[in-house]
Amino acid sequence: MKYYIGVDGGGTKTQYALFDEKKNMLSTVKTGGTNHENLDGAIPEAAGILMNGINELLLKNALRQEEVSFILMALAGMDHPYQEAELSDALKACGLTIPFALYNDGFIVVKAGASGKAGIGYNCGTGTCCNSVDNDENLLQVGGFGPLSGDVGGGVWIAGRVFRMVYDDVCLRARKTSCTRAVCEHFEIPETREGVLSLISKLEETDDRTVRDMIDIFFDAFNAGDPAAVDVGVEMAQRGAEFIAAHLKNGNFTDETVEVVLSGSIHTKLPSDVYIANLHERAEALSGRKLKFIKLTVPPVTGCINWILEK
Repeated sequence: MKYYIGVDGGGTKTQYALFDEKKNMLSTVKTGGTNHENLDGAIPEAAGILMNGINELLLKNALRQEEVSFILMALAGMDHPYQEAELSDALKACGLTIPFALYNDGFIVVKAGASGKAGIGYNCGTGTCCNSVDNDENLLQVGGFGPLSGDVGGGVWIAGRVFRMVYDDVCLRARKTSCTRAVCEHFEIPETREGVLSLISKLEETDDRTVRDMIDIFFDAFNAGDPAAVDVGVEMAQRGAEFIAAHLKNGNFTDETVEVVLSGSIHTKLPSDVYIANLHERAEALSGRKLKFIKLTVPPVTGCINWILEK
């Protein structure tokens, strides 16, 4: 029996999964986030967390490192070769002897959800990233660098835009939005400048409950046709379409219909069908290609074993 480990590392949590050679997921463990950009200790701290998670998975299954054939780690924040090299050295220094490969976490979305080897993965969770594997097995990442790459549509971004809509309504006496009443009622604050500004500390807390609540308020307003919320949704769809179209313009996708795998809570766990339809329409218009959108229904970490055995 051959064993393999897949690692899906994000900003807030990391999943480690043990697979056999028939792609069966035998066991999993979870640790905190391993995006080095979010950690005070940067890459060395990320390596320590990863090594602890791998050791926990091995101990749980009474395995030694030499009994595992390969590890594929797909990690948020792995955007440059120098980061991969530094983390690789740090993992070896922590005692990792199993052969391994490091990729950005966006690529396993494609391998987890696409029916073939090629496809595009668009992830909107806490943040945003769009990755692809084309028919020549070329890898491309678009976005994932926050404001620097114009990322929109992630949970933190949506919460910030909801705050901005409410701020403009209450503090600037500018555009009205139904989000104002919804936010003030939900957080039990007055519809005043002081009430709105009290939300800033909530949004800056490490607990993401406030962000989740703001996202729910946004989609309620968007689906109800609130003009301010609709404009934000259109902005999300337009930028996402630009990301998807960029892959089709830069890569070699030979299938008549190209698969786009949607992952992350914004795409898969929320009532965002109207937004996704808008995204689909705009992406086809910008790229001039026929696209099939697929909502990811399996854990992204399954993309690790698919990719390992494919290679």
